[in-house]
Amino acid sequence: MQPVVVPQPDGSVRVEGRRVALGELPSVVAAAGAAARWTWDDTNRWYPGLLTAGVRVERAHDLRLGHRILRRSALVSWPGPADAPPGPWDTLAPAPLTSSDEPAMLFAAPGPSGDVPGPDPVAELAVQDAVVAGSAAAGRLRLLLAAESAGALAAVEMYHAGLPWLADVHDAVLTETLGPRPRLGERPARLEELAHRIRAALGAPAGLNPDSPRDLLRAIERAGVGARTLRKWELERLDHPVVEPLLEYKSLYRLLTANGWAWLEAWVRDGRFRSEYVVGGVVTGRWASSGGGALQLPKSVRRAVVADPGWTFVVADAAQLEPRVLAAMAGDEVMAAAGRGPDGRGADMYAGIVASGAVPTRELAKVGMLGAMYGGTTGSSGQVLPRLAKTFPRSLAFVDDAARAGERGEIVTTHLGRSSPLPGATWHEAQSGAYQDDAGDDDVAKARSYARSWGRFTRNFVVQGTAAEWALCWLASIRRRLWALGAADLPDGLVPAPFAGRPHLVFFVHDEIVVHTPAEFADAVAAEVQAAAAEAGRLLFGDFPVRFPLSVAVATSYADAK
Repeated sequence: MQPVVVPQPDGSVRVEGRRVALGELPSVVAAAGAAARWTWDDTNRWYPGLLTAGVRVERAHDLRLGHRILRRSALVSWPGPADAPPGPWDTLAPAPLTSSDEPAMLFAAPGPSGDVPGPDPVAELAVQDAVVAGSAAAGRLRLLLAAESAGALAAVEMYHAGLPWLADVHDAVLTETLGPRPRLGERPARLEELAHRIRAALGAPAGLNPDSPRDLLRAIERAGVGARTLRKWELERLDHPVVEPLLEYKSLYRLLTANGWAWLEAWVRDGRFRSEYVVGGVVTGRWASSGGGALQLPKSVRRAVVADPGWTFVVADAAQLEPRVLAAMAGDEVMAAAGRGPDGRGADMYAGIVASGAVPTRELAKVGMLGAMYGGTTGSSGQVLPRLAKTFPRSLAFVDDAARAGERGEIVTTHLGRSSPLPGATWHEAQSGAYQDDAGDDDVAKARSYARSWGRFTRNFVVQGTAAEWALCWLASIRRRLWALGAADLPDGLVPAPFAGRPHLVFFVHDEIVVHTPAEFADAVAAEVQAAAAEAGRLLFGDFPVRFPLSVAVATSYADAK
């Protein structure tokens, strides 16, 4: 059953040929049950209202996300010319999740015209079904579309449930680290103290503002410090009295601006932090965040992330996900064996690489693999790569081939079918300039530099993008498994319906998840999270012998789990 939600000009929707008032949609969805796979233009547009009414959707097909994948995928033949101007589905943006607190308004209002408001979901579904069916990689594409849409459901659910957050603990962390909250326009006491030390070390006037990179760099130059930038790695190698207070100032200033008191007031409400995830917000398919910085929660504020009474957290992250994905994509059984380790459990792939004899230390194994996946050719990485290539030729050849394709300006594609963009006009201008009759050495060097830069992008695209696909499948499996565990008999708390008493996802970043669960379900949740990782590996790579081990912790505070 695949009902399509079609907005109507009169403010209703059409579902299975029947007109339904917006207020009736939750009961219609609930009555359809878990067997239905709902199709709509944008999960952000429809799902928040359903959750507010206490209705969970098991499966959905997000046409906006599906269009974006298929329109760019090299594995399908999209109808119409490749250079056609962007259409309504290409320009459709996700609805904001923070627009209103009124449940009825969480369903986006239709337009005033007499036509179906916005692009036609029925027609778009037919096109997507046709191009997938016509692809030689139809199975992989269907899995990718299903995983992407499941991710969209999970993202809205995490916003709806929120990440438990104690504002008083957060305030205490800030006060302990920065000093008491200052008046508007003033620095916290610790930052002001460091600012005085920075001025004194540089012999700078009292008016020097360390928050201004331009003024600070000028003062550093006048003092003969020897730094041309404010990057941490450059400052750390210098021997000057300004380095210590400046590095501390930069760290504390980052905390104040990214997760300080203003952030606390803006993003934490009723004991919950709710971030609006952007599914597939990065070109590789990784998620982004449109506010609150959910993908970068510093360790210093994680003490404020505390489970509700009677609840706990299950925190899990995948160990060395990208190297394992590379081994599976390349069909490299030698690297897969290194990932399993001598005991077959494979908790540390880098230790397995050392055991293979490729390199002598874990640090070199890590540096070398990062160089292989991100294009590092200098320093320790460049020295180690030939040894890795000798031991794991299939994996290294795989990313080298992707890099060469990028250098030629070609498209590369992830395991399930997400394709990279073509390089832009600047890249093409550089390549064209190298072939002009009057081209000089500088033009040739520029073209080579641009080509190699794009090659580094495509080298990483195939690995990072496929790792994002694994993570989506993991997330989808966890979501399904958690719901199947049922609900505990707990008093009413801050967890909203339909997740009251049920374990549910509250945080996700790349290869890490946090589940908020009744304490009695903690062991079962940990087991299901592990089983979901194995399932994700099978979905992508079948019976290829690669393991995806997890680090799993149970704790009432996020800080204690990491």
